[in-house]
Amino acid sequence: MIQQTPIIREPIAYEKVPTRIFSDSAAASKAVAQEIADLIREKQKQGQPAILGLATGSSPKTVYAELVRMHREEGLSFKNVVSFNLDEYYPMKPDAVQSYWRFMKEQLFDHVDIPEGNYNLPDGTVSPKMLAKHCQDYEKKIEDNGGLDFQLLGIGGNGHIGFNEPGSLENSKTRLMMLDHSTRAAAKADFGGELTKVPKKAITLGVSKILSAKRVVLLAWGERKAEKIAEAVEGRVSELNPASYLQRHSNALFIVDEAAASDLKRMKTPWLVEDVEWTSQMVKKAVTSLSLSIKKPILKLTNKDYNDNGMSDLLALHGQAYEINIEVFNQMQRTITGWPGGKPNADDTYRPERALPAKKRCLIFSPHPDDDIISMGGTFQRLVDQGHEVHVAYQTSGNIAVADDEAHRFMEFVIDYNEKFGVENEETIETYKKAIEFLRNKKDSEIDSPEVRWVKGLIRRGEAKATCRFVGIPPENAHFLDLPFYETGKVQKNPIGPEDVKIVSDLIEEIKPHQIYAAGDLADPHGTHKVCLDAIFEALEKLKPQNFMKDCWVWLYRGAWAEWDIHEIQMAVPMSPDQVLEKRMGIFKHQSQKDGVVFQGSDAREFWQRAEERNQGTASIYNQLGLAEYEAMEAFVRYYF
Repeated sequence: MIQQTPIIREPIAYEKVPTRIFSDSAAASKAVAQEIADLIREKQKQGQPAILGLATGSSPKTVYAELVRMHREEGLSFKNVVSFNLDEYYPMKPDAVQSYWRFMKEQLFDHVDIPEGNYNLPDGTVSPKMLAKHCQDYEKKIEDNGGLDFQLLGIGGNGHIGFNEPGSLENSKTRLMMLDHSTRAAAKADFGGELTKVPKKAITLGVSKILSAKRVVLLAWGERKAEKIAEAVEGRVSELNPASYLQRHSNALFIVDEAAASDLKRMKTPWLVEDVEWTSQMVKKAVTSLSLSIKKPILKLTNKDYNDNGMSDLLALHGQAYEINIEVFNQMQRTITGWPGGKPNADDTYRPERALPAKKRCLIFSPHPDDDIISMGGTFQRLVDQGHEVHVAYQTSGNIAVADDEAHRFMEFVIDYNEKFGVENEETIETYKKAIEFLRNKKDSEIDSPEVRWVKGLIRRGEAKATCRFVGIPPENAHFLDLPFYETGKVQKNPIGPEDVKIVSDLIEEIKPHQIYAAGDLADPHGTHKVCLDAIFEALEKLKPQNFMKDCWVWLYRGAWAEWDIHEIQMAVPMSPDQVLEKRMGIFKHQSQKDGVVFQGSDAREFWQRAEERNQGTASIYNQLGLAEYEAMEAFVRYYF
């Protein structure tokens, strides 16, 4: 069951850096912004400047947004603030779209009353000859201002802080740093999806200067940061994870959401950390974790296994290992079904889905035009084959994920087609000329013209239609919502708005589904899945009083970035080898997303490879627990509204 959980505040013995876990990044960001605001106001009372070390990237954006709100609505003044940013790409002009100078102005400085001479960033235009002196002068200016009162940090996927990549020493100074490949791959989206355009170097504040700050707060959101957070908080101090140096700071704090905290012991194995309430779900989590960690099937676990692994109190409460094993094994067995829409004329007491109605109306929400087939293609196909009325709602156009060359190719096809068949359309020719001219002169990360964005959207729409034909649903069952929040032409999207929610709720009301499938994958690096899910959740709340909603069940799937933990899964749909290949063919309909997709991130695998390996991995875990061996499985968790 997915639900909102409260903030967790307790200090934990295993953790070598104080860590606060919040239910979501919005609540966490407000807490951090409040601390910064309190510091600024305290310094104002003392007639002193507040010296802030600031960070860029996606993590601090919500903090800056809250500070801007506090300035506008609560009168928070920044006139006594002096700021120093952590880093800047090199070389990089201040007015470039990707410059951190521009980022800070757009996210914070242009919206508050900080004096222009009070904010400082490394200069990405300084000559190589003067670079060493510039770095020394930057550190000296911080010292001349009395040092940093507060340093805000993010964490890279490889553990870097600032641009102090793995291998950086604790005593490192401000310097020019060669960027790790994974760092550059993660930044690709800001440079038009082309790795070759991402700078190979950056100026970064050194680790020693970061550690000299009086207060350090590190932010981390999402599952992709979980492994490095756990290493930094619970592991040994190592140059391989520069964030771990914060263990040696006397006033450091990690602020993370639940997803980023998911690998910490208090989240992964809480029974080893503190007394827990042994609910059915907690027992399932503990037993499956024990089975996988000691590599023994559930039914082979013994009392000794429980006692040796910190679970003696579970035995004391529930009796012998044998009884616990049987109960958890049965729970896992009952999640497996080849009938995701429910099996007709069957006892559904222990099945994940209802038997009735035998033929259901199913609505699959797909944030991008390929998430349906990538994340639940086997289930999609099975619902159709078993006679259910299946609809797919593509929530966004996905147009920013189409390469310029692909758009150019399709526009040329239209012109060639018209010439071949004598179709004369001045408007088409004029649109083509404008679009081609734009692409020829397009600057790095420049927002596409409306014509180009429309063409890219049509490409993705055509691919989605091809997938629907392949699976076997009629064209009228494919719904293209084009939610307004997405249509900025930029990686950065608008917040969810009433119009987005209305579009989603109108479709649900029109179809009156018995099943809704939605992407619960919050590890999507650009946040589109989260916004799309929020729109669905708001629509569900709005529609909840209506009678048809009493018969509507909501199942959440995960996308290309992560999978549900094994103890969370409530429905697992197995696939045969032939069905895995069929799903792959469906994914191949999305040709624009193959061979170097724009938002591939640091993972070099194509989406079909990620999906297959994830589905095969889920099946393998079931097998390791002692259940039947399948080729692959797609997993779902039910959402209760």
